[in-house]
Amino acid sequence: MHVNSTTEEKEIVTQQKSKLGVRLFFIYLICYAGFVALGVFNYELLSTTVFSGLNLAIVYGIGLIVFAVIMGIIYNYYCTKYEDDADKQEELTKGDQR
Repeated sequence: MHVNSTTEEKEIVTQQKSKLGVRLFFIYLICYAGFVALGVFNYELLSTTVFSGLNLAIVYGIGLIVFAVIMGIIYNYYCTKYEDDADKQEELTKGDQR
């Protein structure tokens, strides 16, 4: 006998995770577009020394990488939280049915 493991709570969690992922994507897209725009429209500015002998291009590029990692950690944290909350809600629902 096949039991459908997809519950309504899991679908809601999937929607929450998708919305969060899309929001984080657009936040990163704006930051990356700023980097590209600087490179296209004001590339001289990227050669400006900004920190400890490093130019803006290097600092901005490394910043984008670090920012992406931080956003991944944030995404993982909230996705885990959403799933844990759904599991708790499912346990409460099962407990009420008994």
